[in-house]
Amino acid sequence: MNSPRYWAIVPAAGSGKRVGGERPKQYLPLLDKPSSNGRCRRCCASHAFRALLLCWRPTTPLRQSQLALAAKVRTAIGGAERVDSVRAGLTALAQDAKPEDWVLVHDAARPCLTDSDLTLLLHSLADDAVGGLLATPIVDTLKQADTTQHVAATMPRAGLWRALTPQMFRFSLLTRALEQARVQNIAVTDEAEAIERSGHASRLIAGRSDNIKITAPEICAWRQLF
Repeated sequence: MNSPRYWAIVPAAGSGKRVGGERPKQYLPLLDKPSSNGRCRRCCASHAFRALLLCWRPTTPLRQSQLALAAKVRTAIGGAERVDSVRAGLTALAQDAKPEDWVLVHDAARPCLTDSDLTLLLHSLADDAVGGLLATPIVDTLKQADTTQHVAATMPRAGLWRALTPQMFRFSLLTRALEQARVQNIAVTDEAEAIERSGHASRLIAGRSDNIKITAPEICAWRQLF
């Protein structure tokens, strides 16, 4: 059997409601460049990937040329929610991807993915039947709030991990899992949840804690200090 191939999907059609402002968070400037640039370049530079599907909005405030995209990048129209964009990316790859191929999904708003973490994910899951995701163990103390925003309880953190991206799964398995969630009207927040609800277990790969997600404009400002 031929070795499976690798594809990447970057959902970048979100409006960034939590950040606010007119520009979606994935296009906020980071070191004077759109924060989505780094991951596109990193995935495209890896010889493992056949193509990267950038699922974006046609009304994006930036021109495609400003993203400094490589020839390996394809584009597709994203959806209202992250999961809709991932489905659009899978549909766009359907003519080329084989069932056993790997599909890596990475948030457009996570600009700090390192080459070492990407390599770790690819190598750790190479022979896995399902797939998995980068994640970090929870180290902060967790508080549960009541309806008045007072502490109701301190929650145990043992065994809890913070899900990161990339998340990587077999093409056919991920496609079926997301379609099943759609049919059942389940709003999944990441690919691993869809895989979990379909009856499969995702492997956790310990990644770097600085693989942060931009959820506020000040995060971009903070990164410019380094």
